[in-house]
Amino acid sequence: MTTTVTAAVAPATGAPLQVRELQLDDPRPDEVRVRMVATGVCHTDAIVRDGIYPTPLPAVLGHEGAGVVEAIGAGVTSVAVGDHVVLSAAYCGHCRRCRAGQMAYCENLMAEDFGGRRRDGSTSLSDGQTPISSHFFGQSAFSTYANVVETSVVKVSSTAPLEKLAPLGCGLQTGAGAVLNELRPEPGTSLVVFGTGAVGSAAIMAARVAGCTTVIAVDLHDSRLELARELGATHTINSASVDASKEIVEITHGSGVDYALDTTAVPAVLRQAADALAIRGTLALVGAAKPGTEVAFEIGASLVKGWTFKTIIQGSSVPQVFIPRLVELWEQGRFPFDKLIRTYSLKDINTAFADSAEGSAIKPVVVF
Repeated sequence: MTTTVTAAVAPATGAPLQVRELQLDDPRPDEVRVRMVATGVCHTDAIVRDGIYPTPLPAVLGHEGAGVVEAIGAGVTSVAVGDHVVLSAAYCGHCRRCRAGQMAYCENLMAEDFGGRRRDGSTSLSDGQTPISSHFFGQSAFSTYANVVETSVVKVSSTAPLEKLAPLGCGLQTGAGAVLNELRPEPGTSLVVFGTGAVGSAAIMAARVAGCTTVIAVDLHDSRLELARELGATHTINSASVDASKEIVEITHGSGVDYALDTTAVPAVLRQAADALAIRGTLALVGAAKPGTEVAFEIGASLVKGWTFKTIIQGSSVPQVFIPRLVELWEQGRFPFDKLIRTYSLKDINTAFADSAEGSAIKPVVVF
């Protein structure tokens, strides 16, 4: 038996999304039927649409869903009908990394999140006789309803507005988690964020939560830098007009920055960030680049600095633990991520993508 849903379909590489009516099958024993209230638009949706990551098209994308549980499969135990949920990345739950509590680094991540199919090869969505890839990040949330794998489902407080919570599933979790779960800066330390979109803005807010006393935001847009100050940045740098590395060294009185987070994945920016590090500093990358992208670091004079470079996925978080914590921080006014949100209807989803790409919208959210 199938249910008719309205969804935004990515039909072919680089093509605009098309809003269509599709057929959704019944939830499997390990799945949850979710009525979507809102879904964030993320850079990862765009790079999959454009063929940089390998999800088979046509597909329903969307991986920052928030909604209400309508039905549960026979094997589901973590949520009940009527629960409010945020949807995050899927993970297998049985590999070594998952067993160690490192779900963000699931050894089966590509199949679970980008494969476009269930583990048995089926897809939950179809357009007549044409299969449509589903289960993007376990959810495919650019749809009025979705059959979501249980590992993607995070129960949240019923008092928090779902239309605001959607971006926590990926981008905001990534930025905040990179700081709070992985870098873990000590109070009184310095941190710089390159790129103040949704991920970078979340990192800035998290740096203030962690107690960093020097928080530097670097971007090309003055409007974003103004918002970064509102969110907690103590200093801002427009790197279109000045050398960011030199400015950072000056701000830190010659010592360099303790922590640097790059959200851009631009090799030249990563090099700038490395050059601005203090002795024993740490540089982390959360931005997604095309596979095969390389960056050159100076290793001669750098040897005596003992600095660290690391990559971070999904904020190194366990979504079912970390996302409710972010909701609590928001409720206390300490993580005001709602200032980043601009809402769109499903029919205007391509406008949301365009506004995100040009930088006029920091965090577009489709509200159903």
